[in-house]
Amino acid sequence: MKVAVLGGTGSFGKALAARLAAAGQDEIVIGSREAARAEETARELGGAPVTGATTADAVRGADLVVLAVKAEAALDTARDVADALGSTPLLSVATAIEFRKGLGMLPDPDARSLAERVQDVVDAPVVAGLHSIAASNLGEGAADEDALVCKDDLEAKELVHALAARVVAGRAVDEGALASERALEGATAVIVNVN
Repeated sequence: MKVAVLGGTGSFGKALAARLAAAGQDEIVIGSREAARAEETARELGGAPVTGATTADAVRGADLVVLAVKAEAALDTARDVADALGSTPLLSVATAIEFRKGLGMLPDPDARSLAERVQDVVDAPVVAGLHSIAASNLGEGAADEDALVCKDDLEAKELVHALAARVVAGRAVDEGALASERALEGATAVIVNVN
């Protein structure tokens, strides 16, 4: 499977690309606003099967695109690649939570999840998942945890479950429709606070 990781120069995107490269089953394209940064990250990850490109070029020809940019950049990035993305499934891993001193992590005040808002700006089916997995847990091997997945499109879900099987040692757990992501985003803030 050809997987484009948008935001692949950031901590989570880079860790995800490295984990996928180590699994050895996918062709990975790091996507960044700057092709040179994406290419440099690909070289750091050992080159083939990892390459680098601009975000728009990275999504062309991909079987699955992972939106691994920071939450505040997710909607703009989705808008920027919407035409190139077409109907290619998009996995949104960002969670719109914020830190406030004295209060800890708080869920986004928007009533809809970030993944639902991403779905509004692209024609592609959007799946939300992997958002509870920290970049640091992807280091040495498959993360010893489950991947929670919300979706409306069954074919896109199957691609994400296949990817998750290479990233986590646990299960890819179907959490229902994309609207279920609303509850999971809030729960992610709680889990981070507890941890």
